[in-house]
Amino acid sequence: MSQDCSKLIVYFDGSCALCQAEMSYYQMQDAAGMMKFVDISVEEESLPEDLSRQEAMSSLHVRKPNGELIVGAASFVSIWQALPRLNWAARIAALPGVMPTLECAYRLFLKGRPGFSALFSALNRRRH
Repeated sequence: MSQDCSKLIVYFDGSCALCQAEMSYYQMQDAAGMMKFVDISVEEESLPEDLSRQEAMSSLHVRKPNGELIVGAASFVSIWQALPRLNWAARIAALPGVMPTLECAYRLFLKGRPGFSALFSALNRRRH
């Protein structure tokens, strides 16, 4: 897979309705085009050698322009840093003790993600 080294590459599970909605929000906020979003639920989408589809489906991953692969809550912080309207969240995440708390909360979310996504889909269908 050829990588655009100037952009933050976001690997996300587009088959998760909640994940898809959040990434759509981030895409709308990315007016400067600082990020590339890769839906790893699409089998045709190739992944870099250091990221398996199973790993990518299990948690959010972000590739920084310097090549570093970030996983988990730190991935969200990388996204927030790239978006001017969400810089405040990245600054909060930088406070002492916040990142471990975010990571713990994200791991708890991941355990319930299938149920949360199904609930989000059902609520979305009812609204439309």
